[in-house]
Amino acid sequence: MALRDLAGSGPCSRGPLGGPAAEELEAPPFLAAGATPEEDEEDDGRGRGLLRWDGFSAWLHCVCVVGFDLELGQAVEVIYPQHSKLTDREKTNICYLSFPDSNSGCLGDTQFCFRFRQSSGRRVSLHCFLDQFDKDLPVYLKKDPAYFYGYVYFRQVRDKTLKRGYFQKSLVLISKLPYIHFFHTVLKQIAPEYFEKSKPYLEAACNDVDRWPAPVPGKTLYLPIMGVVMKVRIPTCHDKPGTTQIAQLTQQADTHISVILPTVHEVDLFRCFCPVFLHSQMLWELVLLGEPLVVMAPSPSESSETVLALVNCISPLKYFSDFRPYFTIHDSEFKEYTTRTQAPPSVILGVTNPFFAKTLQHWPHIIRIGDLKPAGEIPKQVKVKKLKNLKTLDSKPGVYTSYKPYLSRDEEIIKQLQKGVQQKRPSEAQSVILRRYFLELTQSFIIPLERYVASLMPLQKCISPWKSPPQLRPFFPEEFMKTLEKTGPQLTSRIKGDWIGLYRHFLKSPNFDGWFKTRRKEMTQKLEALHLEALCEEVRAQHICVILTTIKRKDSYP
Repeated sequence: MALRDLAGSGPCSRGPLGGPAAEELEAPPFLAAGATPEEDEEDDGRGRGLLRWDGFSAWLHCVCVVGFDLELGQAVEVIYPQHSKLTDREKTNICYLSFPDSNSGCLGDTQFCFRFRQSSGRRVSLHCFLDQFDKDLPVYLKKDPAYFYGYVYFRQVRDKTLKRGYFQKSLVLISKLPYIHFFHTVLKQIAPEYFEKSKPYLEAACNDVDRWPAPVPGKTLYLPIMGVVMKVRIPTCHDKPGTTQIAQLTQQADTHISVILPTVHEVDLFRCFCPVFLHSQMLWELVLLGEPLVVMAPSPSESSETVLALVNCISPLKYFSDFRPYFTIHDSEFKEYTTRTQAPPSVILGVTNPFFAKTLQHWPHIIRIGDLKPAGEIPKQVKVKKLKNLKTLDSKPGVYTSYKPYLSRDEEIIKQLQKGVQQKRPSEAQSVILRRYFLELTQSFIIPLERYVASLMPLQKCISPWKSPPQLRPFFPEEFMKTLEKTGPQLTSRIKGDWIGLYRHFLKSPNFDGWFKTRRKEMTQKLEALHLEALCEEVRAQHICVILTTIKRKDSYP
C-alpha cells in the first residue's frame, strides 16, 4: 500500500490529534501581565481555575476607545484591560485605522474591519494552550502570528456642545481571530449602549467576555454578553467545505438564546460582488494568483467587506499574501506598498482616500466601486476598463485592468444570479449560490494538485525502523502538467479555457508556495509518525521475542 493514501485529500485533511479531546483540555494557569496570584486568580465557574483575564485573552487582545482631540487628532482614550500591551506604533496604526478618512461623511454609525502588522520584537502570547485549538481550525481560519485584526464601531453625530460640532468616537476590538461576522455582531450588541453609558458598561462587557468558554472548534458555544446570549459554532478542519452546522444548532428550541450565528467569519458575498458579479470569475483568478489588487470604495465599510469577500472567494484555499481590508495614508506600511521603484507587491488593499487614485495608479488591477446597496437593491454592473482610463479622482466605478483571464466566463452562473435578481431572491440565498460556485471552482482547480502531491509520498515498504524516515519526492512542475491530460479539472468542471496556463502562473504565486509548504509539512509529519510507529512495533516485537526466549530457556531446565 502506498502511504500517499494516508496523505489526505485537501488542505483541511488531517486526522484527529492524539491525546484528550479538545473540549477536555484545561488551560494551564499563568498570570496576566502585571498581576499577582493573590489579586488575579479566580474560579470562572467552569472548574478550570483560570486566572483573571485568561478567558478574555482567548478571544481578544484588548478593547480600545479612539476619540478625536482638537489638538492631537485621533487618540487612544481607553485600553481595556489596562494591563494590555500595545506599542506606540501599534497605537498609531489603531488611531488612524479606526476613523474613516474618506469624504463620504459617514454620519451615524459605521462598522468595518482592518488588519495591521504586529510590531517586531513583541513577546509571544502566553496562551500556548490555544495552539491546540488552532490546529483543529481550517487553514483559512488559523491565527497569523504577525497580524492583528481590528473590529470597529464608529459613531459620528452632530453635537453643538463640542467645539468641533461633532461627536466622533470608535469602539475597537483588537484580536488575533479572523472571526469577522462574530465580532461585528458583538459590537452591534455592546457599542450603542457603550456610547450612552461609557466606561462602567465597557468594564462589565469585558467581564462577560472573560467568563466565556475557550473558542474550541467544533463545539456549540453559548456566549452571554450584557443580557444577550449568542450561540455559535467555530468550524473545524474536519468539516466538509461549504457546509454549516447551523441547521443542527437551530433544530433545538433554545428559549434563552438571543442570537444564533450561522457563521463566525463569512461576509455577505453576493452583496460585495454584486456590482462586479459579471467579472467574479476573473477576480477569482486574480486572487488565486496573488496579483496586486486595490479596491477603491467610498467608505471603510465597503472597502473592508469587499476585500474580505475577495480573500474568501478562494476558500478552502488560504490566501497566503497580505491583505488590508482598510488601508490609509498614515499606515506604517504606506511607503512599502505605494513605492514606484519596484513592482507592486502581492497584496489586496482596501482604500477610501481619493489620494490613492493617483498614488496607486500604477497598480495593474483596480476595482472602483460605489456605495454598496442594501439587501434587495441591485447596483448597475460595472465594466472592465483599461488602466489608462483611471486618470481622475472622480473616475466611474469599474474594474480597471489589462488582465486577460485564462478561463472562459461561466455564463451559467451569471444567468442563475441574474435570475435571482429578477425574482428578488434574498441576498443570503444569492451568497449561498455564489459561495458554492467559488468552492466548486477552487476544488476543481486544487484536486489535481492534491492528487499529484499525494503521489510524492513514498511507499509503505520504504519505511524501515532502523533507517531515517524516507523523504518526499520533489515537486516537478512538468511532471505535474503531464497528469492534467487525464486527471485535470475537466473531470469536475464545465468551464473551458487555458487551465494549463493558469496552473503555470499559479505555481509561481505566493498562494502555491504557502499551500505546498503547508501540505509538505503535514505529509512530513505523517511520515515521521509512521516511522516512529514502525520503530515502536519493532522494539515491541524484539522485546516479546526476548521474553519468549527467556521462558523457553527456563522451561528447558528440569
